[in-house]
Amino acid sequence: MDSEVGQGRGVTPGVYRVDPDATKVRFTTRAMFGLLPVRGSFTVDHGRILVTEDVEGSTVDVVIRAAGFESGNAQRDEHVRSSDYLDAAAYPEIVFSGQDVTRSAEGAAVRGSLTVKGVTRPTVLTLGPVVTDDRCLRVRATTDVDRYAFGLTRAKGMTGRRLAITLEVTAFLVGA
Repeated sequence: MDSEVGQGRGVTPGVYRVDPDATKVRFTTRAMFGLLPVRGSFTVDHGRILVTEDVEGSTVDVVIRAAGFESGNAQRDEHVRSSDYLDAAAYPEIVFSGQDVTRSAEGAAVRGSLTVKGVTRPTVLTLGPVVTDDRCLRVRATTDVDRYAFGLTRAKGMTGRRLAITLEVTAFLVGA
């Protein structure tokens, strides 16, 4: 999560609280046997990023509201929130917990686990540049999620199996 920014500054070590109002979780997928694109978003409830001196020891924990699923189609949104898919009433939280930050020539990644509807699977977030200013951290991350891996297998062919997820995270250093 270390990134040279501005005057050669890196990310200040410490605990950063994710700002739910400034953080966006967007997805794209396909529907109708892959013919129609579907775009939408999820609502972030809260999150925490711990940046350590040794960046590889940094951690990320983010909670997303399952009921915050929105695609612009009220009927589809209610169906996805229902017990057929996310079962937001019984499983209100989607949780990412990352504990392994790696850097390479290609960039940085956070390896962790994603829990959806009580099922936990390994997930890797690919990080874009980390931008810091005035004790604020901003980063864009991407991942690809196979809904079948989480037991969300209803409406095969009618709803895309894979979701491309983009997170635009804004977090503030605690005590800043």
